[in-house]
Parts: sequence; structure tokens; C-alpha cells
Amino acid sequence: MLYKEYANKVLDELRHTLTAVDQESAKTFVNLVEEADEVFCAGAGRSGFQVKGFAMRLMHMGISSYVVGETCTPNIKEGGLLVICSGSGETKSLVNHTKKAKEMNAKVAIITINPKSTIASLADVVVEISAPSPKSEKQGDVVSIQPMGSLFEQSEGIFMDIAIMMLMERKNMTSDTMFGRHANME
Repeated sequence: MLYKEYANKVLDELRHTLTAVDQESAKTFVNLVEEADEVFCAGAGRSGFQVKGFAMRLMHMGISSYVVGETCTPNIKEGGLLVICSGSGETKSLVNHTKKAKEMNAKVAIITINPKSTIASLADVVVEISAPSPKSEKQGDVVSIQPMGSLFEQSEGIFMDIAIMMLMERKNMTSDTMFGRHANME
């Protein structure tokens, strides 16, 4: 296959997964982020990379955000929100983070393939991305040409970028106003 053929297939897959996200779940996700005193972000592997990008964008918006496991991350407490990215929803460390957040009366949001997972059963909102992953029993409703969990990981990243856009609209922010918080010691 040529590059453009691959690109078109990948874009079709993304169109399918992103437009299949439940509108109410997306709205609830954005509401929880907007209402949180602080947002804590966690994920493992490539999902961890995606959620770190979300934490960065929240910081650009002036929202207190942290990546779980970093040395400068404070403790979660009531009023906080834990955002978990996990295809399976069963990653042991992320299950433990979820249980701790609930113990502290914080809210939990999960972006996952598996709405029946352990983390999803504890979450205040479940955003289901219908994509295949070798780590999830539930495989979504699309067959991907991409390797392993790539479609899920891309979809969760784009979903979080769309959530940022929804927050920007609510807060009447632009990329220009956000850029004022961009790192200046690069």
C-alpha cells in the first residue's frame, strides 16, 4: 500500500472511533474537569504518554494538573479528579490509583475500551473508545490495520484534545491566550 492509502484507512478508523463516543459521556467528562479543584492524570505505556499531553494542555489553560507518579505531584483529595487512560481498565497500578482516589472522595474519569472493567465500575464517568487492543477482552467494533493498540491510543489523545477545545469554548480561551503559559525554559 502507498502512504496515502494507509493515511486514508487510519483516518477512516479514527473517524469511526471518535464519532462513536457517547455525547453525554463526553459532556460529563468535560464537566468533571471544569469543576475539579485539581486534575490528576494517569496511564501506563502509550496511554500514559497521551494523558501526559492532556495534563500539559490543562496547565496551558491555567488548570492545576499533575501526572501521577511524578516527584512533584501532590496528594489527591476531595474536589480532585483522577483521569485514567487504560484500554483494559484493569492495569493493577491504575486500579490502585482509582481506589485511593475514591477513598479520598475524589472523582474518577476513565477513557477505556472496556466499560465493564474494574476501574470503569468505580468511575464517575466512563468514556468508551470502541477500538481493538491486545490488552482488552473487549475489542471494540472496528478492525484496525494499525499495530497493537495504536487506534485506541490515538483516539484517546484526540478525544482529550477535543475535550480541551470544549473547555476553551466554555472559558472563552484561544490558543493565543493559552500560549502565555507555554514553557519558556526549553
